[in-house]
Amino acid sequence: MPGVADILSFGVAPARAKVLCVFVHGRNQSPEEMEAAVIRRLSASDAAFVLPRAEGKSWYTARAIDPLTAATRGELSASLSGLATAISDLRAKAPGAPLVLAGFSQGACLSLEHAFTGTHTLAAVAAFTGCRVGVPGDDRQSRLQRGLPVYLSGGSADPWIPLQAFADTVTELGHAEADLRCDVFPARPHEVSATEIALIDNLLTDLSARRSPRMEAPR
Repeated sequence: MPGVADILSFGVAPARAKVLCVFVHGRNQSPEEMEAAVIRRLSASDAAFVLPRAEGKSWYTARAIDPLTAATRGELSASLSGLATAISDLRAKAPGAPLVLAGFSQGACLSLEHAFTGTHTLAAVAAFTGCRVGVPGDDRQSRLQRGLPVYLSGGSADPWIPLQAFADTVTELGHAEADLRCDVFPARPHEVSATEIALIDNLLTDLSARRSPRMEAPR
């Protein structure tokens, strides 16, 4: 059964952090890969990072764009429960510090699903190549925090997140009144780009300085 197997920590100790970040890896990836591809390239010096590891390298078995089944709902529930615990545990170590939830690919999808549960008050969500899990006709949670800063990206021909699923998620975020920035990258490989890394770096820097996140990054 999918869920959180263990958790890696990077950056400053949570008690000394001015901003917190939980970063969720994609399917068949690992926290170590995300640390090398993203975390290590950030300049935010006052951030504490927590990177959960999925059991079996997958947060759920189905594709994000498949209709929700009982099996997928069960797997998703287990992974969301583990993610919620990781967020709560990190926040308990740094009360009052703003927390950013971020992820890539399947990790971006899981991050969006957590945000739509409304379980935690988040400072921002950064979903790199993500969409909601399931299809628009599915019964899905819709308790997104009003005004939540959300960054959502996608590729014009991504093999895992088609543009239609990306667009459907933009619509849902818009109806939920998220403070939304979106980027679609033409012909981009299935990876985190320099623009996305710059964006989360600026996001963390703004929040560390207690500024409203501007979600700025050159394309």
